[in-house]
Amino acid sequence: MAKINVARGKLVRKFGENIFGNAKYDRLLNKKPYGPGQHGQKRRRRPSNYGIQLTEKQKIKFMYGLLEKQFRNCFAKADQMVGETGTNLLQLLECRLDNVAFRLGFAPSRPAARQLVNHRHFIVNGRSVNIPSFQVKPGDVIQVRNKSKKMDIILESMRRIKGDIELPWLELDKAKMSGTFIAIPERDQMSLTVNEQLVVELYSK
Repeated sequence: MAKINVARGKLVRKFGENIFGNAKYDRLLNKKPYGPGQHGQKRRRRPSNYGIQLTEKQKIKFMYGLLEKQFRNCFAKADQMVGETGTNLLQLLECRLDNVAFRLGFAPSRPAARQLVNHRHFIVNGRSVNIPSFQVKPGDVIQVRNKSKKMDIILESMRRIKGDIELPWLELDKAKMSGTFIAIPERDQMSLTVNEQLVVELYSK
């Protein structure tokens, strides 16, 4: 399991964006809308093109909780696929089981979803899967195991969902704690504020 050694609050303030999707980081950004550290409130120099590209790569890497080697391998796979490399990269990341579990509302964050996957709290098409990077395919059904349906972290996360989830590529049955992966998401369906083309430019040098 990839482990981020930097405090997530510092990363959120560094990027100026809640990349982890947790409400507490929205409150942190409202309270401290500047970079971390003793020089965080000072005016910064304009970053170079390389600096901008590197920042975007780091944002995506930390958002999905990947180590550098994992991210490079994922990019290499995306580069070999048909279509735009940047979109392919995001689709591979969005199709990860830990991300899908998070998107369905079974966990409050991707790190929490990853831990739940590692501990076998989800089943895919009736089979237990404990690999966070497992690629979910259209038609796959992801369910919370019966023994895990009373876990506080899962129940609290699902209570935050009001009505249907707003992602057309996923379908959720809250009563059964079951979700269906309908289709690989298009770029405009991912609800991501990242510029993946900058990552493509970074790796193409």
